[in-house]
Amino acid sequence: MTRGGLGRGTYLPAAAVTVALLALSTRYGPHRDELYFVAAGHHPQWGYPDQPPLTPLLAAAADQVAHGSLLVLRLVPALLTGLVVLLVADLALELGGGRGAQCLTAVVTATASGVLVVGHMLSTATLDLFFWSAVVRLTVGLLHRDDRRRWLVVGLVAGVGLENKHLVAFLGAGLAVGIAVTPAVRHHLRSPWCWAGGATALVLWLPNLAWQAAHGWPQLTLAADVRDEYLTPGGTVQLVVFQALLLSPLAAVLAWRGLVALLRADDLAYARPVAVAYLFLLVVFVATGGKHYYLLPLLAPLAAAGAVVTEHRTSPRAMRRWVAEILVVALVPLPALLPVLPARTLDGTFWADLNGDALETVGWPAVTTQVRAVVATLPAADRRTAVVVTQNYGEAGALQWYGGTPPVYSGHNGYADWGPPPASAGPVVYVGSEQPAPDQLTGCRRAATLRTGVDDEEDGQGLWVCAGPAGSWRQAWPRLRHLDA
Repeated sequence: MTRGGLGRGTYLPAAAVTVALLALSTRYGPHRDELYFVAAGHHPQWGYPDQPPLTPLLAAAADQVAHGSLLVLRLVPALLTGLVVLLVADLALELGGGRGAQCLTAVVTATASGVLVVGHMLSTATLDLFFWSAVVRLTVGLLHRDDRRRWLVVGLVAGVGLENKHLVAFLGAGLAVGIAVTPAVRHHLRSPWCWAGGATALVLWLPNLAWQAAHGWPQLTLAADVRDEYLTPGGTVQLVVFQALLLSPLAAVLAWRGLVALLRADDLAYARPVAVAYLFLLVVFVATGGKHYYLLPLLAPLAAAGAVVTEHRTSPRAMRRWVAEILVVALVPLPALLPVLPARTLDGTFWADLNGDALETVGWPAVTTQVRAVVATLPAADRRTAVVVTQNYGEAGALQWYGGTPPVYSGHNGYADWGPPPASAGPVVYVGSEQPAPDQLTGCRRAATLRTGVDDEEDGQGLWVCAGPAGSWRQAWPRLRHLDA
């Protein structure tokens, strides 16, 4: 640190966002990804088709501590969000910011739309935000002090982050490009400590890479699925437009100021690789169909630089006005970001359109209740051997989370590896948008239509009762498997 410790004004936003996330953690319900992570973590391995093991292991640990508790499940993301606020505020301090810049940075980060969305749930994006923030903070600090030995610490943090999400590798590539084009810090690429840090990250990543290789690199298949969905004119526009919305429109002004300052100011050349990494990765993700939130962890550091520049150019009173305006603007999208409204009030509003994930945490109890009701219509002898097969991992995860149904299976992503059902299993209650194909399940009839009470992905899905698999389960299971994001 360059000017003592963090000011007290930075701790209040960090504590406030953590407390708010915990207070709202039990409203609505779990997200489909959280349900999947809990299930995946109970099948521990070095990887899954769609992510490395860290988030599933944390989810399963929380479930072991208190099964069915959203408060416990979401404790880690709430705490990590508070730490991210402090990390980015500490970056402002490293960049020469005083108490005003640190406080403004903390408020910007704590109220950022993207930060609140990923902080509310346990997801790979939540941990990714933390690991990117930590790597950026550590990298800027070591470049500022020319402390090359700290590359080992950066490698350690990055390596653990790679066991959560592979996007950390993109950050490493972006920072490397930034260092290479910045003469003041380019000598770090010739340091053995820098290469040792990279080797440390690679060694920590190897178990997951080995798992992916042994299973035919399924994550590349899923990446292609994401690319097909987002590498479109609409997807490109969304990615670019959301760069101004992932923090807030006002905070985006600070991020722009910070980007320009890091690229131009000689006294901030040690932090220039962060700005170059952002621009480099923006081009990469536009070209490859990346999702709009991928760059969220670099926007807050840019805003930190912008807060420092603003503090140097304006008065303390103007800085306080910035803080007040950021807080007011943050209230506008809040119902889309956090469950502050009753679910039925949110349904059908523009807030629900802003964040499609919000309503995806609402209808799972209704799904479970209706599946149980269909199972209850089966003859007693059939209920003893019946199984449930679902089209997606959210449905399967919800039925396991809430319980009270026959054993649950799914061919979706990681769930596919935990099947098929036993050879004697049947009949089958199938949850899906369409009747199963004849080469998957036979003797199917539609028993009910799911109604969740809100306009979510599950509303209108079908419930089918089928006699059993087409042939044996081992023959039918490959046809029920599917990889998609």
